[in-house]
Amino acid sequence: MNRHDVTEVLAQPIARDLLASPIPARLAYTGLDGAPRAIPIGFWWDGAHVVMATVPASAKVGALRRDPRVAVTIDTERAWPPRALLIRGTARLETVEGVPGSYIEAARKLVPAEHFAGWEQGVRELYDQMVVICVDPEWAKLLDFETTLPKAVEDLLLARA
Repeated sequence: MNRHDVTEVLAQPIARDLLASPIPARLAYTGLDGAPRAIPIGFWWDGAHVVMATVPASAKVGALRRDPRVAVTIDTERAWPPRALLIRGTARLETVEGVPGSYIEAARKLVPAEHFAGWEQGVRELYDQMVVICVDPEWAKLLDFETTLPKAVEDLLLARA
């Protein structure tokens, strides 16, 4: 998939809504043992990349340093029709001092406002360093189940028509 096609998918209104949503992303990667992993994780969309952060000792950091290929899914909860944004790309990792602003912004979508100040203070006291995970989208597909469907369903509909 070329960069223009990826940009077009990510610019669609439903995709933009999902990228701004308070729902955690699901990050899929290959663990150090070669087995697949999929985890929920807070994220921030910076307009070009899916950005996440974690502690340097987390299992995903070692795994992503070895194999930076990832898949990210951001979807709806209890909505009809369901919506899902599927992204594949390569993760870049950068260790930073303290807590990056993108981590705080990602959490702002998840942590209730009445708990946010206490949460932020606790995080800033706890983390001396974090690893920023920046995913460069190389492939993207939006499933809105009205105009776009999973490929296998599209193929089945075409075969039946």
